[in-house]
Amino acid sequence: MGSGSSLACDLTLNSVLSPQLKARYQDQHKIRQALAGKGTIAMVGLSTKRQKASFFVATYLQSLGFRIIPVNPYADTIVGEKAHPSLLDVPDPIDIVNVFRPPHACPELARQAVEIGAKVFWMQLRIVSEEAAAIAEEAGLTVIMDRCVKMEYGRYDGTMHFVGMNTGIVSARRARHVI
Repeated sequence: MGSGSSLACDLTLNSVLSPQLKARYQDQHKIRQALAGKGTIAMVGLSTKRQKASFFVATYLQSLGFRIIPVNPYADTIVGEKAHPSLLDVPDPIDIVNVFRPPHACPELARQAVEIGAKVFWMQLRIVSEEAAAIAEEAGLTVIMDRCVKMEYGRYDGTMHFVGMNTGIVSARRARHVI
């Protein structure tokens, strides 16, 4: 991600994390690095319902070139991709495990992310599990917590306003695509 997105980086979102945990799990450099490769994202809890946030996030990321692998034991396919009942059933390498499940499910998901060799363990907005974070960090995974992968991509790409989020920045200048 390029250097032209500094204004967007100044925006803040409501977070339930303490300032110390924000610094640790919402570090802009780690977020930018995690999203820079446009790799494969396993979305745990991806819904089949188009009106759900997870579905919207998945289709948005697909449109950018990310490969989405749905992890949902109750679905066969979602967003045109074969769904898998668990992370352990995914045969392909995973870069980011993106979690849309409640905090109590996160420690087991972190263990599975470690077992499959994921690089990043990302818990969506309002999903906080320090236990899961510790499991993933101990194994060397980058941990992002209480952040939306779609919103973060838009924030650093400078296109957040194009996809349904108001950045709060008023400008006649078009965003540069820097990711």
